[in-house]
Amino acid sequence: MPEPAFLEERRARALEAYEAEPVPTWRRSGFWTTSLRRLELDALEPRRYDAVDQLPQIVREHLGDEEHSGLIVQRGASIIYAHCDDPSVTVTPLEQAVEEHPELVEPWLGKRLPVDEGKFAAANAAFWTGGAFINVPKETRLEKPIQVVYLIDEPGTAQYAHTLAVIGEHAECRIREYCLAPPIDGQALHAGAFELYAAAGAQVQLAHYQDWGPGEVHDVSVKRVEVARDARVKWVPVHLGGHLTKQTLDIVTAEPGSDMRHSGLYFTERDEHLDLFTTDKHEAGHTTGDTVWKGALTGESRASYEGLIHIVPHAQETHTYLQTHQMLLSQKAKGDAIPSLIVEVDNVSASHGGTVGELDEEQIFYMQTRGIPRAEAVRVLVEGYFEEVVQRLDDPGLEALVRRRIAEKLAAAEEQVREFIGERA
Repeated sequence: MPEPAFLEERRARALEAYEAEPVPTWRRSGFWTTSLRRLELDALEPRRYDAVDQLPQIVREHLGDEEHSGLIVQRGASIIYAHCDDPSVTVTPLEQAVEEHPELVEPWLGKRLPVDEGKFAAANAAFWTGGAFINVPKETRLEKPIQVVYLIDEPGTAQYAHTLAVIGEHAECRIREYCLAPPIDGQALHAGAFELYAAAGAQVQLAHYQDWGPGEVHDVSVKRVEVARDARVKWVPVHLGGHLTKQTLDIVTAEPGSDMRHSGLYFTERDEHLDLFTTDKHEAGHTTGDTVWKGALTGESRASYEGLIHIVPHAQETHTYLQTHQMLLSQKAKGDAIPSLIVEVDNVSASHGGTVGELDEEQIFYMQTRGIPRAEAVRVLVEGYFEEVVQRLDDPGLEALVRRRIAEKLAAAEEQVREFIGERA
């Protein structure tokens, strides 16, 4: 069945932009460069798979036994599992939604995701398959979460993933998106796009969980959230693994009374490379925001987080704050935390702060004098550092998963952390 004309036209424009753009290199402050020169893009392909009745083990391990309102699992280029348990909402593959509900998809698809924002944004718009479409009608309140999983489990895979979520007026829901991979031997690419539109008065709890494992998965993605009048979105991204990750995450308070709470965490290890850029953009006055990001680095990893508050003209009476913190746990790890402001109007309250530091040897010594072993003291201090963000997930199952993965990463890096803290004491 041919695609609707609006989608064919968008794909054509995106393909033209993709072919005109070289593979990019992103330059940051000082030493910082994110390069894809080692990615063999032409050797990757959208691998297809058959549907399954039973979820892959890695998916079951991460989702647990919790019930859901809807669940979509995409492996490579194919939707292998789709289920919606609540007849009041639409949770379906985006490919299917384009065919069956074009009137719902067309007004929103790509509204905040132009096709000409770079080679990989264009690639996603031109080549996406499968995908997820979520539509929660007005005044609908969901008790169970909606879950979307993108899985890569073979090298040589190029995955172009697109999630579109439209939340109606005064609706309430929880949405989780997982990006997962077991250990794979070889390169793979996830070029993702996520867009969510929260209508007037909507209340959304949104979480992104990424753990691409120790293989060579490259993640180049853009995620955008638009918050309408008197709506509120709580968004918690969690980055716990990926060979190279370059992501842009933007949240836009677009109408008066809109509010956002954006809290994220990351933990890098080995030779991982993480490059995050987030924007808290206020397009209307009388809007509020709060951004908190925390990261930890071990091994020879590199992590850069840059957060921007952008208040446009005529957005008076805006109140927002950004803080970013980074903890170095290895002598060879390198990172930076960069908060910044663009304020184009008077009569606003906007501020930011950032820190980069190490564990305090005196705190560790104090805990040891109380009978706590050194390794346990380090674990408690690092987990306590992250706890502010973990609790904002407001999801016991996901919180437990994140705490467990942080503890596992700390245990794997115990020797280097001990040596680093000893050197700095």
